[in-house]
Amino acid sequence: MSKKHTYALSVVWTGDQGSGTSRYDAYTRDHLVRVPNKAAIEASSDPAFRGDATRHNPEELFVASLSSCHMLWYLHLCATNGVVVTGYVDDALGTMEESAQGDGRFIDVLLRPQVTIGAGGDVELAKRLHHDAHRFCFIANSVNFPVRCEPSIDVSTI
Repeated sequence: MSKKHTYALSVVWTGDQGSGTSRYDAYTRDHLVRVPNKAAIEASSDPAFRGDATRHNPEELFVASLSSCHMLWYLHLCATNGVVVTGYVDDALGTMEESAQGDGRFIDVLLRPQVTIGAGGDVELAKRLHHDAHRFCFIANSVNFPVRCEPSIDVSTI
């Protein structure tokens, strides 16, 4: 039997500068992402699209969703397979392609997790579990472009 999960949030535009969208350059792209009982995320569009570079943009949040989903599955699989992870950093990289008409889409995301496991840990198993994490990742299963993973595994000396 399958389960369904829903995710409710609000996106609130905060960029009216007094004249709304009377002109393309008359408003900011600033907005808030609000999830009940959580801190709001200050967001905007990418600076290439007249956004505020100090705020998160949808493209960054999309890549972050892929990275964090992979990480959470990976940590779960390590815990259930006896691999003790003591550190995890992913320097993920997403590539979006924009057409001459202005539309675009992501064409690739590369996850580059740098994982530290406990002394005496099974490095080969730690590497293989990334494959399983990718297979289980809800977000990666929902996209129509490659999500690649190039992990590195270090063993703690402590």
